[in-house]
Amino acid sequence: MYTTSKEMIRRAREGGYAVPAFNAENMEMVQAIVDAAEEMKSPVMIQTTPTTVDYITREMACAMVRAASERATVPVALHLDHCEKYDDVVKAMEAGYSSVMIDASKLPYEENVEVTRRVVESAKNYGVTVESELGTVGGKEDSLKSAGVIYTDPDEALDFATRTGIDIFAVAIGTSHGFYKGEPKLNFELLEKLRATIDVPLVLHGGSGIPDEMIRRTIELGISKVNFATELRAACTSAVREALRDEKIIDPKKFMGKGRNAVKELCIHKIKLCGSNGKA
Repeated sequence: MYTTSKEMIRRAREGGYAVPAFNAENMEMVQAIVDAAEEMKSPVMIQTTPTTVDYITREMACAMVRAASERATVPVALHLDHCEKYDDVVKAMEAGYSSVMIDASKLPYEENVEVTRRVVESAKNYGVTVESELGTVGGKEDSLKSAGVIYTDPDEALDFATRTGIDIFAVAIGTSHGFYKGEPKLNFELLEKLRATIDVPLVLHGGSGIPDEMIRRTIELGISKVNFATELRAACTSAVREALRDEKIIDPKKFMGKGRNAVKELCIHKIKLCGSNGKA
């Protein structure tokens, strides 16, 4: 059931729910995500950031996700998250990623358009889905930092989507990577306008820590993919830390298994939140 993200996100858009996209850092997290999706009968995307790729390699990520998806009956896609370099995106496609994000949002607008357009053209050779971002999501994810949120402009977004031909569009409406220090302030009015302006499925980045009712509202207003990363890392680490309180445990399977269980439980909750359960 290893596939691209394009069809699963198209169905989510038509069905009024969102595809959950979970970042994975290791084998246990991959297993947890696929097991949760299988139990909930949900399509799912597994994501790796550039620093995760540096740690486990593209080939290892592809091998783990493919192996897990071969045992599943639900659609599973592997997505490269927030990659800023054209060459690195192409390497991921060559390695077997079925979905990629080129994030050239830090570049001047015309350069962003050109780099993104090149990725889209290259992706056609591999049958890979392309996501991109306009505006910036705040906070920090791995080595990727942003001083603050720059909201996506609807008119500029329409021009960007038309000229680049991207498949899915990450929009900036006030979300932030990492945990929020206070109550998130999302611009629902802007999201509604973006949905009416752009005929491309929309993505919400920075899903960790946003109250459930806000997540549901963004999906009602047109979000078709929601990214979760920080919460999964925290759940895994907390469970492993708790397991290691028992000094008799020296087998990594014992404590990493606890981490896997915690991630699976959280993924099940997020799948239900996105409304994708039973949609595979």
